[in-house]
Amino acid sequence: MSAPAPTPEQAAAEADALKRAGAVLTIDLAAIVDNWRTLSALAAPAQCAAVVKADAYGLGIAEVAPALWRAGALTFFVAHLNEGLRLRALLPDAVIYVLNGLMPGTAPDLVAARLRPALGSVPEISEWSAFCRAAGESHAAAIHVDTGMERLGLSLDDAVRLSDSRRLLGFEPSLLMSHLACADTPGHPLTLRQLSIFTDVARRFPGVPASLANSAGTLLGRDFRFDLVRPGIFLYGGVAVSGVPPLRSVVRLDARILQVREVERGATVGYGAAQRMKRRSRIATVCVGYADGLFRAAGATDAKPGAEAIIAGRRCPLVGRISMDLASVDVTGLPDGAVERGAMATLLGEGIGVDDLAARSGTIGYEVLTSLGGRYLRRYVGG
Repeated sequence: MSAPAPTPEQAAAEADALKRAGAVLTIDLAAIVDNWRTLSALAAPAQCAAVVKADAYGLGIAEVAPALWRAGALTFFVAHLNEGLRLRALLPDAVIYVLNGLMPGTAPDLVAARLRPALGSVPEISEWSAFCRAAGESHAAAIHVDTGMERLGLSLDDAVRLSDSRRLLGFEPSLLMSHLACADTPGHPLTLRQLSIFTDVARRFPGVPASLANSAGTLLGRDFRFDLVRPGIFLYGGVAVSGVPPLRSVVRLDARILQVREVERGATVGYGAAQRMKRRSRIATVCVGYADGLFRAAGATDAKPGAEAIIAGRRCPLVGRISMDLASVDVTGLPDGAVERGAMATLLGEGIGVDDLAARSGTIGYEVLTSLGGRYLRRYVGG
């Protein structure tokens, strides 16, 4: 169902906001929904949940989660209790799991909001079980088992003991889960080892739905999918497995060109004089910097190239260091008159994906998405 056409007043307000914006972040909700539907079809008959932690990977949980719910997603995962409380206000009927588990003394808050903690330690399970017994009610929660991540989760010995004494719990587990450490690296031996361990543990909890696969795990085949998959980065247009192309692109970032200047051969651009021009050049200064999530490491020096921007349909290299509010782009190769003050340079979109920018910044697509700043004019399309 497409959004209604804007009223004349809304269109005028958006045009006014665009005129004032230094940079515009466009988020395609239809692409996120389409990516979820693709994974849901792939994972069937397993249920396809949606991971919307970290404000839906930086793209706005208030807009993303309802769009996914309307598309048919029933189960959602967040990291923190406060994220769960915010999501519950948006989606009164969704199943919501809190991945970071049970903070001491917060069981009443979780239960009041019908949130399900992923219990990953004996003290957490004991506290949740005691709360349920005291209330005389069984409240749903996941059991998180560590199979090789060495981060959160029960040890295998504790998981075995729990399975032997499950009838003594004050609640019935609603999900058994673990997390893959290296599924994004094809052929990594730890992945198959984790699958084997989790399969053995799942047999000890008959009747409890099991979940192992993140985005990458969902792509690894039926054996990894169990009863429920938990995609995150693949929903948002990022690479989940090395060598496997992402699904539909979700974000576009356009920054305003503030000035175009002539720079003589031998001049340096930006802080630290990190890059010296090898020819007489034209440099466009654009209104985006590391305060907006364009990492300082995306800049260029004499020793290394930086990221790129698309201006007038052509890829142009960033030059010099990224500063807090500004970046510089070499537009020497563009025809005269192709670059004007007030036009836009595209940092994400038109073939530049979040992982492309990440690779030029020495990081990963996850960090690019979750670092997108608060100064952008955010536009949601396709919702």
